Amino acid sequence: MGIIHSFTEEKLIIGVLIHDLSFKDTVVEAVTKMFGEIDYISEVFSFIFSDYYCPEMGSPIYRFFLSLKSLYPPDELSGIKIKTNRIEREFSVSGRRRVNLDPGIMALSRFVLASTKESSHRIPLNGGIYGEITLMFEKGSFRPVEWTYPDYRSEKYLAILNTIRKIYKEQLNKGKL
Repeated sequence: MGIIHSFTEEKLIIGVLIHDLSFKDTVVEAVTKMFGEIDYISEVFSFIFSDYYCPEMGSPIYRFFLSLKSLYPPDELSGIKIKTNRIEREFSVSGRRRVNLDPGIMALSRFVLASTKESSHRIPLNGGIYGEITLMFEKGSFRPVEWTYPDYRSEKYLAILNTIRKIYKEQLNKGKL
């Protein structure tokens, strides 16, 4: 029989999709209020991988990433997704989202996104939320898997997530002192 250990806390990362950039600081403030201090914010860049969100949010759509200073047990990912959905609803106008928040949790070995959509490659977590291993860390970098979304396959996203992983690794090393 294996010995049960507690989970190592992981790095919370939130991918933000937004149309109206004047609303960006308000979104960052809401995330900070809900999850605490941000230790990394990426540049803002055009989201060119899909027009899926344009009918609801407008066009063009922009993306940026936030990572939170506090670490979280990975089994809290479903609750985190429920909270980010609440933020999305709070900022919606006439039933249309003005922001889309995609939370994920990073271990040194993988990056897992939360989703409300069932699929064969997603694991039910809790409260109607699924977890999807989106990227795996091998040979010095994150790499996509078969079902990874096209945007998470891009060099830009991989570079950002590798940068955040370095921050996370430093946090873990400081905790061992």
